[in-house]
Amino acid sequence: YQKKTVQAGELLHPEHLKEHLADLLAWKNLTLQKVYGAKGYTMEELMSWVETYGDAIKPYITDTGRFLRSAQKEGKSILFEAQLGALRDLDYGIYPYTTSSNSVAAYAPVGSGLPTARIAPVGSGLPGAKLDEVVGVVKAYSSCVGEGPFVCEWFGEQAQQLRDAGEEYGAKTGRPRRVGPFDCVASRYGLACQGADKIALTKLDVLSSMKEIPVITGYKLDGVEVPRFDTLSDLDRVEPVVTMLPGWQKDISGCKSWDELPKEAKAYVEFLEKQLGHEIQFVSTGAEREKFVLKGEWL
Repeated sequence: YQKKTVQAGELLHPEHLKEHLADLLAWKNLTLQKVYGAKGYTMEELMSWVETYGDAIKPYITDTGRFLRSAQKEGKSILFEAQLGALRDLDYGIYPYTTSSNSVAAYAPVGSGLPTARIAPVGSGLPGAKLDEVVGVVKAYSSCVGEGPFVCEWFGEQAQQLRDAGEEYGAKTGRPRRVGPFDCVASRYGLACQGADKIALTKLDVLSSMKEIPVITGYKLDGVEVPRFDTLSDLDRVEPVVTMLPGWQKDISGCKSWDELPKEAKAYVEFLEKQLGHEIQFVSTGAEREKFVLKGEWL
């Protein structure tokens, strides 16, 4: 068995790293030279690259497990943040259109270096990776990066307007993201996978220019209602059931409390709550950090 990846921690053990890289380089050069007809690289070139870029990140490498266990013993709060949602999770997502690992909340302690085989009772003072709260973060509309089924997808001018309003473009590549209305069916599934006990609704302000706002409240396949979201079902063929809600057509970025929001904006959030079967406590009304309103009790 050959370990084909290099871990950041190996930078702290240069002799081990050099031996590992030498083994990898021999195999990579075979591919570069025999398959692609490229020149290949020397060990000197590789180590020069490692010294230039590896030395820059060395000061930031630490034993995260020990660091987090120490913080936990000191009674500090630990916040885990996931980049991807449940539908990109390796086990619970729409395979094979997934990432290579688990992105659900239950995996956060393991992925961070704080694994545990037991749950510590609240107030016991014992170390453990009990997740006290899980916040499900959902946009006020839907977006998708990459391929795979996307039941609520919009196309044409309608999609472009939403994409521009929400600045739905890749941060580095500039690639346009796929967009569409809020999908209650997929969101219910995602929140259940995450075990979310709080919900943060983001980018509500993006919908401010719309006269009517569609929401996906169900799926149908061959005219028959689909009872639940199933990653193994024929998602490429299901048709969305759409409910139209009145828009507010007013800039809400200046709203500082729930009561200041237009009645249509509040009705939209409350409609989503009923569909999701869960209260939404946090509503984002702009890109700036301070632009949000609290609807319910937060952290």
